[in-house]
Amino acid sequence: MVSKEFRLQMEGYGLTTAEIHYHLPDHPSLLQLYVWQDYDLAPQFPELRGFLNYWTETLEGALHSVRVAHHRLIQPSEWRAVDGIISVH
Repeated sequence: MVSKEFRLQMEGYGLTTAEIHYHLPDHPSLLQLYVWQDYDLAPQFPELRGFLNYWTETLEGALHSVRVAHHRLIQPSEWRAVDGIISVH
């Protein structure tokens, strides 16, 4: 059986990490950090946008900033033509 994560990667999803800074509800002048990680499609990021929409509608801590990193783990190999002869001893 193939895992859900592998199927998502084959469909073009990559590992996305979001660093979310938000204001503490009881102390709005203080910032807290939350790290979110899931498989998502760049550059639209539908999973992350859904999570952030849930955050703003449900949670009390107002968002300050979001920093995103994304990397496709499975991707086509890169081939380069080599011009010349390579000697192996």
